[in-house]
Amino acid sequence: MKLLKDKIQNEGRVLSENVLKVDTFLNHQIDPPLMQAVGEEFARRFKDAGITKVITIESSGIAPAMMAGLVLGVPAIFARKQKSLTLIDHLYTASVFSFTKNESNDISVSKDFVTSEDTVLLIDDFLANGQAALGLIDIVEQAGAKLAGVGIVIEKGFQKGGAIIRDKGIRVESLAIISSLANGKVEFLGEDLSK
Repeated sequence: MKLLKDKIQNEGRVLSENVLKVDTFLNHQIDPPLMQAVGEEFARRFKDAGITKVITIESSGIAPAMMAGLVLGVPAIFARKQKSLTLIDHLYTASVFSFTKNESNDISVSKDFVTSEDTVLLIDDFLANGQAALGLIDIVEQAGAKLAGVGIVIEKGFQKGGAIIRDKGIRVESLAIISSLANGKVEFLGEDLSK
């Protein structure tokens, strides 16, 4: 997706060979027109999959998931990382390790919002080591729902997450796949791994 790649090149900051900072448009400050285009692209790619729900993890996946849900005409659900007074039982729960934050979190989705009748599209901002996607896949499996696939805004193709998910036979659609962050420079993969 050229618009996204241009935004990454122009506004992304490479902090190390493994860390790309995109807080000016994706995971702190959000660029609504870009997120609308991202949602439209996910909807285009999954238009024939019979999606009934879009699920993500709070908080950085909410904007692209909401826009995809809007275009698809289905609810967007976010798995919570923190328990709240209103989200205490009747939950699907999975454990997710964050390499960026070096901590594990239990994520939860109410059983009221996803059932065996649903066809789910998972959306997230980044795919690196695959832990967030695996946690969401676990929740979809607990619900007995059908998994249409995983939509990723930015995939770090040089890390193992994409291969782990694809090796499970799961469709992964990444809008920008980075092949390297070496020498402070963003390099994109020339070929789309999801095809």
